[in-house]
Amino acid sequence: MIRVKEVKLFTYLIFLIFTFFGGLSVKAQEVVPVWPAAVPNSIEDKDYKELLTFDDAQEIRGVSKVTNPSLTAYLADENISSGTAVVICPGGGYSHLAINKEGYKVAKWFNSIGVSAFVLKYRLPSDLIMIDKTIGPLQDAQEALRMLRRNADKWELNPNKIGIMGFSAGGHLASTLATHYGEEVYASDTISARPDFAILIYPVISMEDGITHNGSRKNLLGDNVSADVIDKYSNERQIDSKTPPTFLIHAVDDKAVPVENSINYLLGLKENTVPTEMHIYENGGHGFGLGREGTNTYWPESLKRWLIASNFVQ
Repeated sequence: MIRVKEVKLFTYLIFLIFTFFGGLSVKAQEVVPVWPAAVPNSIEDKDYKELLTFDDAQEIRGVSKVTNPSLTAYLADENISSGTAVVICPGGGYSHLAINKEGYKVAKWFNSIGVSAFVLKYRLPSDLIMIDKTIGPLQDAQEALRMLRRNADKWELNPNKIGIMGFSAGGHLASTLATHYGEEVYASDTISARPDFAILIYPVISMEDGITHNGSRKNLLGDNVSADVIDKYSNERQIDSKTPPTFLIHAVDDKAVPVENSINYLLGLKENTVPTEMHIYENGGHGFGLGREGTNTYWPESLKRWLIASNFVQ
């Protein structure tokens, strides 16, 4: 005879399985333009048109030549939602966005732990469509954070638990927002663009020779960059006590973005007594997304534990 407790346990396990896999397969609920009216700092070029790439299964893999930034919303199920939200910045060397592997798939994982996620399709720096290409991505990131706070009631978010996440060059954008959130790069309202936390995955942090990812630096800052501009966008040098708590992931054998990017950022956070945690893996290379074979496979679980300990996830 099956006991009541066993039936309840079985029902609960089925619910968890349904919730987890249902969360991973959920479709984006809404795509919202970052700039419903005019895009600031823009130059019109009718020949500059957005390009999509697809994988073998004909799923969107990447996007480039973005002119109209947007947020793709993945809202957590109300039954498990913590009210926490994160804006995700995919990487791609500031030349394209790996928007599926480092965007949509990650957003679905966040939904499984009760976090709403918003994938930011941000403008990639280009003199063809921007008056000042160095601030274009930051404008989009600042407005994305403000948009989440502005619509917190609509999306059932806690305006004090909104973070930023970035992979590779998206990590540079995320760390730029974390350190330049107060910089006036466009005419905005008074809503704060400061993230409540930052998650940086194999991030480009520095613009210094020997440490930076040269492609990202060239695309963002151009050639013949002055020492002042290099210093400004070397975000390990821009940390202060108000920089948000940060979680970092990197692999020692990363040949594209040296692990020193994350190590130096960690040291800057420590110096300014900013709460931080970093996981360095022996292998994994660059661009491992949610994890490849090896210990780096488990970094999402480490992130989940950090979010719980930091009171962002129940």
